[in-house]
Amino acid sequence: MDMMMLVLMVMMMVVLVKITTMMIIGVLIIDVMMMMMMMMMMMMMMMMMMMMMMMR
Repeated sequence: MDMMMLVLMVMMMVVLVKITTMMIIGVLIIDVMMMMMMMMMMMMMMMMMMMMMMMR
């Protein structure tokens, strides 16, 4: 019985660790995507500003 309980506990721990790592990786990926989007938006804004300045 004790061995079975230990095995179950280990399995639960492994599952929890896997879920947490997946969540962390997902958050990191989302953060990177957000940063890339922000950088792209900034670049677009800069390009628009440059175009406006050139037009003048």
